[in-house]
Amino acid sequence: MLKELRHYSNFGTPNYFFELLTTLKSKQEVSYLRSDIEKLFYNKIIDGRGVFDGCLELALNIDILQTSDNIVTLNEGITNSLNSVNQMIDKFNEFLFLALKNDDEFHNIFCSEHLSHDIIYKSLQINNAAFGLKHSNFKQLLIDFRAITNHPTPEINYFIINSRYKKLFDKTVLPEIKKRKIGIEEFRKSMELQQIYGEEAERFVVDFESKRLNHKKEIDWVAEYIVNEGYDVASYNNENDNTPNRFIEVKSYDGDTPYFFWSRNEYLTAKRKQEEYWIYLVNRKEMNNKNYEPIMKQNPYESILKDDIWEKQVDKYKIELLKANA
Repeated sequence: MLKELRHYSNFGTPNYFFELLTTLKSKQEVSYLRSDIEKLFYNKIIDGRGVFDGCLELALNIDILQTSDNIVTLNEGITNSLNSVNQMIDKFNEFLFLALKNDDEFHNIFCSEHLSHDIIYKSLQINNAAFGLKHSNFKQLLIDFRAITNHPTPEINYFIINSRYKKLFDKTVLPEIKKRKIGIEEFRKSMELQQIYGEEAERFVVDFESKRLNHKKEIDWVAEYIVNEGYDVASYNNENDNTPNRFIEVKSYDGDTPYFFWSRNEYLTAKRKQEEYWIYLVNRKEMNNKNYEPIMKQNPYESILKDDIWEKQVDKYKIELLKANA
């Protein structure tokens, strides 16, 4: 959808759509052709804009408007959400994300590579560069409909994804992001470990941390969206802490002897965060037991790598040619 729509200059604003949709609702006895709708906004300026070339196409693509025999009608699913602009915005975003959940261009933007976790604001953020020039119109739409907001720190070239739409984002977009965050073949090969074992262990740790902190803190399951942050869960050492200060990499294992594989990115993150970084080792056979606690290792860069009770083995070598033959 986005690929086909990206040549339009303006997708519309909340005030434009509120005027359009309420007009159609109040005049349901009138048969509006596409050309009639375009005439409604001739010579009008709405929110400083006088060109509305992509608005009707977007509305039809996300199914807010429907067409038959060139007659445009209002989708009944949005009729009851037109009592205010804010109410319409919420419903509009629902239609928008549902329409985009399987769109390839959308997932080229909202992919794990461009998403990251903002520690201070405890939110998901997306790099401005993810949109590029070709999707600047879509970026503006998301800003206008408050799906994303400028990062509070101007020097940071990111947008914050509005927490108001997190549940909607989780329901519509998250499953596909998780599927695409690794290659298809790799996804198939690691399905059992990644999807079943890994996610169950991460979910266990999120619940464990919430209980440990007496359910007074919202625990961020970062790995739901992001594959390369270097940790899976952002938590707190104490329930009185204001910002996350316990960054947990979750590793699950099966058997009596704890073990795990540590990626270079995770290792470097542990080295950088030091005392704030933890590894939680979750025994898959035990995690369903009511009082089970995982093995929790703080600052594993020191407590594991430099402790002889842990055997370390090199799993892979990177071999690089430093100088080509003359």
